Amino acid sequence: MDPALKPRLRRRSVFEYAAWALCTLLAVGILTSVSTNPNFRWDVVARYFTHESILRGLMLTIVLTVVSMVVGTLLGLVLAIMRSSSIKPVAATAGVYITFFRGTPVLVQLIFWFNIAALYPNMSIGIPFTDVNTAIDVNAIITPIAAAIIGLTLNEAAYMAEIIRGGFSSVGKGQIEAADSLGMSGATKMRKVIIPQAMPSIIPATGNQVIGMFKGTSLVSVLGVAELLQSAQLIYARTYETIPLLIVASLWYLLMTLLLSYPQSKLEQRYAHASSRIPRKAKTAVLTDTEGVAR
Repeated sequence: MDPALKPRLRRRSVFEYAAWALCTLLAVGILTSVSTNPNFRWDVVARYFTHESILRGLMLTIVLTVVSMVVGTLLGLVLAIMRSSSIKPVAATAGVYITFFRGTPVLVQLIFWFNIAALYPNMSIGIPFTDVNTAIDVNAIITPIAAAIIGLTLNEAAYMAEIIRGGFSSVGKGQIEAADSLGMSGATKMRKVIIPQAMPSIIPATGNQVIGMFKGTSLVSVLGVAELLQSAQLIYARTYETIPLLIVASLWYLLMTLLLSYPQSKLEQRYAHASSRIPRKAKTAVLTDTEGVAR
């Protein structure tokens, strides 16, 4: 080692140790203050942490997250394909959808869908050129939960569309041109060439969206949906234990976020490790198709 570097490394170590000591003292001070302050009412937090209403709200939050993410991802895939289309009206339609739903707050969208009956009180469903016609009361269909799912799903689809399209754009043009030269259909090219190479870019961002969706479901409390936050609000409206119940909800959000972050990190590591092998797999798929064409 260069002798001139030793004093510099020594000074760096001193600053690093000092920073660790300062952070440790700060953390200890905060933990001591939080744990000894009687106004936090940790006994109330412990009593309501596994309360039946809180657990029901947690389950509804999970259901909203799963349904909105699954449907939103499928719709986002369709929008990504449309946005990447060479047919300009199709690409423009997807672009307008994505711009609108990404450009307006999800809270506004949720409230809009909850009040959609003000615009369309009744919905008519019938068979064209016949007298078969049924009128449906929109208020009976668009319940608070339905409005929550519609709002979260349509908003999520816009973000997933851009994530998936970004994954598609990360695929090398050479791979796509090779698939085109073999006469692969669009579906075959998507399945064997584009998607395998796009997944390393799509998976990490999708994991972040799942975590964001889980926390974002708290917005549906304004619709009166008894998810996790609303369940806590209903309890403290009755008991006036506002801070302890908010701590209960926050702890559950934090716990579930940590649980979701673990598989996300594993998937990121797996796809980061496999990304170097994906072009080889894609090449193998192309060679296999070449042999099939030759036969």
